[in-house]
Amino acid sequence: MGKLKIEKSSKANDTVTRTIRISGKTFDKINELAEKNDLSFNSVINQIIEYGLSNLED
Repeated sequence: MGKLKIEKSSKANDTVTRTIRISGKTFDKINELAEKNDLSFNSVINQIIEYGLSNLED
């Protein structure tokens, strides 16, 4: 499996608002990625989720 590459992307029009809980350590890592790549926190979260879903083992 290749590594996740955070990319600038367009906003999706079909979004759903949902509350999740993540650890503070994970939040800090994601927030750092977002700032480093000049992206929103949500954009990074969505890319991480899409990558994970696309690379699930059967």
